[in-house]
Amino acid sequence: MNSKTFDGVADTLYIPLTARIYVSKRFPEFFFDPKSLELEDAIPGNSIQKGSNEYTMIASAARYHNLDQMVRAYIAEHPACNIVNVGCGLETMFWRVGPDAPDAQFYEMDLPEVIETRRRILGAPERDALIAGDAFDLSWSGGIDTSIPTLIVVSGVFQYFHNADVLSFIANAKKAFADAELIFDATNTKGLEYTNKYVKKTGNESALMYCAIDNPTAFAREAGCGLIEVRPFYADARRVLKGKVGLYAKAAMAITDRSGRAFLLHMKL
Repeated sequence: MNSKTFDGVADTLYIPLTARIYVSKRFPEFFFDPKSLELEDAIPGNSIQKGSNEYTMIASAARYHNLDQMVRAYIAEHPACNIVNVGCGLETMFWRVGPDAPDAQFYEMDLPEVIETRRRILGAPERDALIAGDAFDLSWSGGIDTSIPTLIVVSGVFQYFHNADVLSFIANAKKAFADAELIFDATNTKGLEYTNKYVKKTGNESALMYCAIDNPTAFAREAGCGLIEVRPFYADARRVLKGKVGLYAKAAMAITDRSGRAFLLHMKL
């Protein structure tokens, strides 16, 4: 793959990719993503790694580590199902999970320009359909068999919207899908304040976050959903990487889990 592969690709697309590469190379015992490693030489420069640290890289990979586990568990229960990745970017879950799930149909959904970039860089493998559209306009679900069990995964998206927007998405998804569950990552108020303080220091005001969930049980109740699981980000990372990461990363992971600053929410729609 030549160096022009990522020409015109926004930072928000290859920041998570860079993190998956970093952790795959440094901590493969925790998270390993061969497909992302194939793209390493095509990412321009190393400004992302210079602007990141060990903890932020692990944080991104931990999200995918947990999502992979949760998606595999769902497929084990519902072998013939849909896995719908909303706001997919350049996520490579299909290559990590798909080979072991022959009866599952994957869908990658994002804005038209993102889907075009994804098609150019990652292609469109069989059983991994691409859908272009607005995530919050559920008309994109028209291209999916909504009658079979469906798991909707929304990763790194909802934080940039307000709680009312997320609740609206959930309400529309409940109407669109007959039998669906939703998994997404969330942040509480303290975590949001910490993250936005960091974002402001970088000068990237357009990346501020707004959605905060302090009480997952109350949020699920407000959404009219059944709460299946609230999963901390770093339970596995802290166990597998014990003694292998720096003091800051170790402390940050422990504080985040203890205070509920970041977690994954799994709900029955």
